[in-house]
Amino acid sequence: MAVTWAEAVKIDVITIFPGYFSPLQVSLLGKAADRGLIEVAVHDLRAWAHDVHKSVDDTPFGGGPGMVMSPVPWGEALDAMLGSGSPGTRLILPAPAGVPFRQETAATYSRMAHLVFACGRYEGIDARFAEEARTRVPVDEVSVGDYVLSGGEPAVLVMIDAIARLLPGVLGNAASAPDDSFGGGDGPMAGLLEGPVFTRPRVWRGREVPPVLLSGDHAAIARWRRDEALRRTAALRPDLMAALPAEALDGRDRQVLQEAGFPVSGEDMAH
Repeated sequence: MAVTWAEAVKIDVITIFPGYFSPLQVSLLGKAADRGLIEVAVHDLRAWAHDVHKSVDDTPFGGGPGMVMSPVPWGEALDAMLGSGSPGTRLILPAPAGVPFRQETAATYSRMAHLVFACGRYEGIDARFAEEARTRVPVDEVSVGDYVLSGGEPAVLVMIDAIARLLPGVLGNAASAPDDSFGGGDGPMAGLLEGPVFTRPRVWRGREVPPVLLSGDHAAIARWRRDEALRRTAALRPDLMAALPAEALDGRDRQVLQEAGFPVSGEDMAH
């Protein structure tokens, strides 16, 4: 079945630090927005706070350190994002306890019409916010890694960048994304990290570009790139190597891995 995209992905970001998202106005993301390929709006959560101090947090029930973000402004902010309806909308909550954000997650989100990112802070958002939101829209709690950040903002920047570059027309060369590490697809680099790349000058500080890349032999170049991808994946991400189906490896692949000291052919491929 052919993959389809919305005419333009609409992204709403809710945060107490709107200035954190100024990078969205530059580079590929800024150009994509200017061309109408993506629509990003950043909203200050404090706009939905009603006391004189524009408070958005309070002490936790049951005691404990830190502060918890109140569901009241968050609920009103989501009401505003959904408007009169919510077709195609998904709420994304960055959280250390969430499911891992992967390349396939970015690909899924890139095909959605409307994404709302809620940037929590402090000890997190009152759990009732997500519970109530799930009665209206799909809600994903997502983690960008096994570490804790000061807030959801840097995680959301990472996710938006990963999503936007997959949209048709965003990258100058549409073939770039599938060739990236974790690019997916069924090409020769599927499941592998991207290997090293080179450009002019041919010799820099005594280091030469690998001669095969200057040979004009496209088959030899493709083989060299796969060899390097295999070596790099085995060295840096043996977990990815272990997940690669045995039938995805040909005789040359096995030779490269064996020479690099990594077991193959049904053996445990952990290094």
